[in-house]
Amino acid sequence: MTQSNGDQPEAVITGGADDMDTPAAPATPARKRPRPGERRVQILQTLATMLEHPRGEKITTAALAARLSVSEAALYRHFASKAQMYEGLIGFIEQTVFGLINQIADKEEHGLRQAHAIVRMLLSFAEKNPGMTRVLTGEALVGEHERLQERINQVVDRIEASLRQCLKVAVTQAEFPVEADIPARAALIMATVQGQWHRYAKSGFRKSPSDHAEAHLRVLLG
Repeated sequence: MTQSNGDQPEAVITGGADDMDTPAAPATPARKRPRPGERRVQILQTLATMLEHPRGEKITTAALAARLSVSEAALYRHFASKAQMYEGLIGFIEQTVFGLINQIADKEEHGLRQAHAIVRMLLSFAEKNPGMTRVLTGEALVGEHERLQERINQVVDRIEASLRQCLKVAVTQAEFPVEADIPARAALIMATVQGQWHRYAKSGFRKSPSDHAEAHLRVLLG
């Protein structure tokens, strides 16, 4: 997994440099067995790509297998179920987003600036990863196992907790009013971010989630 930088996060699902080091095609084409871990990565990448082009129906393992030119049985050798494939995407989102939040906290000591940077990162991540956005909003999880929605809810709750911590730090630094209702303000910020994610997904990924972000931040954080 790689990221471009904290301001412009772009998800690239990989299994490490060794897994994705594909040699040049030989003069006589030959079907090669994927290296360990490479097929899992290909499955998750393909699922994320399919989520970028919703057509109103659920993504099936048959359609996913056809896109990869493999059998459904081949998919189940790497994932016990489709729910596990979605869990793989959620795990990637979780690792990437909180890795970036930790980077922001390490580089920026001012709580208010941390909150600004986290919001911008969340919107940028969605914009560069439309398929992942449908997972973040739960839209892609409708009709799937309920534990998937529970897990993405936990991710959102953790992000909100990070925003609360930023605001608490801002209060100690006299950057935010002492009398401010920190939990309510963090919940409002998170709701705004989620609203932008939903707007982006519902527009067919035409309306950028970063639209009016600075204006929103001025209202939410001053």
